[in-house]
Amino acid sequence: MEDVKHRTMTELEAGLDQICQSPTDEGVLDLIVRRPRTGEREVLGEGQLDLVAGLLGDNWGTRGSSRSLDGCAHPDMQLNLMNSRVIALVTQDKGRWRLAGDQLFVDLDLSAANLPPGTQLALGSAVIEVTDQPHTGCAKFLARFGLDAMRFVNSEVGKQLHLRGINARVVQAGVIRVGDIVKKTKRDCSPA
Repeated sequence: MEDVKHRTMTELEAGLDQICQSPTDEGVLDLIVRRPRTGEREVLGEGQLDLVAGLLGDNWGTRGSSRSLDGCAHPDMQLNLMNSRVIALVTQDKGRWRLAGDQLFVDLDLSAANLPPGTQLALGSAVIEVTDQPHTGCAKFLARFGLDAMRFVNSEVGKQLHLRGINARVVQAGVIRVGDIVKKTKRDCSPA
């Protein structure tokens, strides 16, 4: 096992200014990670987003969720997005980004104020929609990045800025590629 020095809270808090400079309306897709099986990660240059399966080849649909009544995959948690600046600060090494467990890493302001539930994002030929399902640091995040990193992303500021990331679902299938523009398109205001 590699010896990794985790960032301290002081180091993490010093990076907040850089994180808060993330673009608000149009950013970039920096990394796509598929999770074919529990504990496995595949970094992709291109991926296919599907209305039913989410990221094709990812295990989201077979893993299940404690947040759904039947234990099956939660439809509002198809995709996990994390801000690239946050994961870069936490990991200090792009090769470790995939350990976070998220599928899409974007240079975009993911805060609650900027991307409330219902906001749609166009990337490649696909469109995804931010959902209201919270995405918080867990035991795996703690083990991989340290106690201060988990406290940082789960702090009051961390929750407001969605430093741990956000959940989304696919609303228009399509192909996505690293380097694609991620653009805020609209907020869906239709009744549920």
